[in-house]
Amino acid sequence: LDKIMSQITLPGSIFLALIAIFPAFIVKLMDVQQGWALFFGGTSLLIMVGVAIDTMQQVNSYLLNRHYDGLMKTGKNRKAVA
Repeated sequence: LDKIMSQITLPGSIFLALIAIFPAFIVKLMDVQQGWALFFGGTSLLIMVGVAIDTMQQVNSYLLNRHYDGLMKTGKNRKAVA
């Protein structure tokens, strides 16, 4: 577990740093207004991605739960034959 955590920490931290400075690069390279960088700053991008992932997980969980509820209602009870 320690080896895996060590392997994913560096790429994860580099990715988070890139997302945090992404709006500054866009403002410089594309001559976008400064308000855009404030609205789509690194923190807000991380929050939007986190909310989107959580929403997808909740929808998936709901659909999976509904699928299993349907199986339980339509299934037949088997009686053990001795």
